[in-house]
Amino acid sequence: MPLLRVQLDTDPTIARRVLLLHRQGKAHHESREAARQQVWRQGRTPAGEPVFVGVTNGRRHLRLLYDVEVYPDTVP
Repeated sequence: MPLLRVQLDTDPTIARRVLLLHRQGKAHHESREAARQQVWRQGRTPAGEPVFVGVTNGRRHLRLLYDVEVYPDTVP
C-alpha cells in the first residue's frame, strides 16, 4: 500500500506532548484523528492507522509528521 506523509501545524506544547506519548508507546488521539481527516480531505482513503514519524525542526512552522497507508487509486 502506498504511504501518504501528512504534516499538521502545531505548537511547541502539543509537539512535546505528542513526542512524550510516542516515547511511552502511546498515541495522541487528537492528532492521529486530524491526520486521518487530512487524508480524507486530500481525496484519499486511509487503509490503516496514522503512524507518528516525528516533528519538523522549524521555528516558525512547527508540524507533526504522520505516515498514513492509503488505498491505491482505482481509476480505470
